[in-house]
Amino acid sequence: MSQSSKIFDDLGRLMNDAASVADGVRREAETAMRGQMERIVNDLDLVKREDYDALRDLVQIQGEEIEALRRDLEAFKKRRKTS
Repeated sequence: MSQSSKIFDDLGRLMNDAASVADGVRREAETAMRGQMERIVNDLDLVKREDYDALRDLVQIQGEEIEALRRDLEAFKKRRKTS
């Protein structure tokens, strides 16, 4: 093997090792950032989307029921006045 070929092989291995180290650092940084973001979100005491949607639907249904009860009450009051 010639000297220049060995240098290129060594350089290739070095670059490959550097890329592997950089990828490992990237993954470690992502993991650390993800953990930090999860802690921040948990500290904010946010509501899950599914819980919000379920509560919104429940409030809408109850609003419709209240409106129906108001109409029934008004009709009852009108009947009572005419009796």
